Amino acid sequence: MSIAFNREQGLKSLTLMIRSRLFEKKIEALFSSHEMHGTTHLAIGQEAVHAGVSPALDPEDWILTTHRCHGHTLAKGASVEAMLSEFFGLSQGLSKGLGGSMHLVDLEHHNGGTSAVVGSGVAIATGMALQLKRTGSHNLVVAFFGDGASSRGIIHEAMNMASIWNLPVLFLCEHNLYGMSSCATNMVSVESIASRGASYSIESRTVDGNDVEVVYAAVQEAAQYIREESRPYLLETRTYRLSGHSKNDIRNYRTREEEAAWSQRDPLKILKERMIARGHLSEDDYNLLEKHEQKSLDKIAESLAKQKRYLSFEEASSYVYATGGSR
Repeated sequence: MSIAFNREQGLKSLTLMIRSRLFEKKIEALFSSHEMHGTTHLAIGQEAVHAGVSPALDPEDWILTTHRCHGHTLAKGASVEAMLSEFFGLSQGLSKGLGGSMHLVDLEHHNGGTSAVVGSGVAIATGMALQLKRTGSHNLVVAFFGDGASSRGIIHEAMNMASIWNLPVLFLCEHNLYGMSSCATNMVSVESIASRGASYSIESRTVDGNDVEVVYAAVQEAAQYIREESRPYLLETRTYRLSGHSKNDIRNYRTREEEAAWSQRDPLKILKERMIARGHLSEDDYNLLEKHEQKSLDKIAESLAKQKRYLSFEEASSYVYATGGSR
């Protein structure tokens, strides 16, 4: 199943993907210049999943993402300013400047948060789905995980529980072929991770994760199934991480030829060319859109880089549940 975006839908999706791509390139530069500290994990090349999932959901549906979370957080409604503030460690950041790149929480937009622990968000999402069922909610939870996490025990425990308890959770695998430096062909026992759904009586399918229209339609279909059948669903999106695993990864475990071949399937390139062919966009339109997003991003980053609005020790201490007494 696929759909053809109208001009408005196409521009919205393309803008979101451009924003995600430029945002990640910007923070990559800021980390490299040591204006930001810590580490970061980019998802350049995976933007069609970001732009296809959350827009296909109801606004009050929840997501829980992985450490590769920037595009999903933007797609769910977080502002560039709030996210960059977090990366700079500023108190107005999504996690008060305490979480950084891998720990973004945005409850206002029904983003339950991200975690650096591989696969851990899937268990939390399943618990949230249980609570939604108990309260009679019509909403669902999307639990993101990658092919590198797909063989972890917690994933299989969560799918089993979701199946026997009929929970409203969409297990969404972003299969980008690599878990850190390990190729899935050497690490995953099956060709299709979606095929594992049958072991838990869970409906599943695999789709092209570089085609935003395909992802959008698949998520809409899965969400409808979850709401109508009161059953979980497993969706595998096949995509590719053009960037390294983390900021210092030089990607010596794969060839430049492989990367070049996947670059021809760049999700931005696919939608851009499709919109031009439909008469919904011109090359000049695309360039103006990209320049506008870049200018806005640069302005926000430049302003935040000059700020020193950090939590005080007293403010940070207020987030500690309890302090140890003297012994």
